[in-house]
Amino acid sequence: MRTEDLILSLADNIRPVTRGSVPRRITIGLMGGGVVTMTLIVALLGLRPNLDHIMHGFPFWMKWGYTISIFAVAIRATIHLARPDADRPRWLWWLAVPALILASLAAGEMTNAPPGGWTGLWMGQSWRVCSLLVFGFSLPIFAGLMIAFRSFAPTRLRLTGAVAGLAAGGFASTLYGLHCPEASALFVFLWYSLGISMAAGLGALVGPKFLRW
Repeated sequence: MRTEDLILSLADNIRPVTRGSVPRRITIGLMGGGVVTMTLIVALLGLRPNLDHIMHGFPFWMKWGYTISIFAVAIRATIHLARPDADRPRWLWWLAVPALILASLAAGEMTNAPPGGWTGLWMGQSWRVCSLLVFGFSLPIFAGLMIAFRSFAPTRLRLTGAVAGLAAGGFASTLYGLHCPEASALFVFLWYSLGISMAAGLGALVGPKFLRW
């Protein structure tokens, strides 16, 4: 068969992609992984017993504002990079905004803390496990995104894996916030960020393998 005939034959079998199919498939993968993560959090850790009261306080929304902002920017970049002709998303610098806001809140806490009070701010009650839990709970969500990407043709594999891991980490830490008892901006800035960064690092590491097509 001539090359021209092969190309024409392949082109005849191409079905048009329906509008919105990329975000829809990513949402399905995201929600599937999110259900697994939420089930694990409830089964292994449980939700805070006074969650309805805590949701009216600033610390809860401080954590959610930070993690949801990271997730929102990262998932937009993930959807963008699913296309084979995608360029590097220039809006990723927006990730610096929630980080700077949270860093400012942490600095204010440290300034107003009594002598010797910094230890409690950054260690809290769960500094030993927080980052590992965020990272571990991000894995089902990351797996859901990787399954969704089997239908796509990304070309920036390492970057796509990294932002998918970042989105998974942001989503997982948002769900983990329903259990987490910590209320310090410094704690969230250090240990939540570390867990989310670990998820992004994993994505960058395995992205070229799982996203290859």
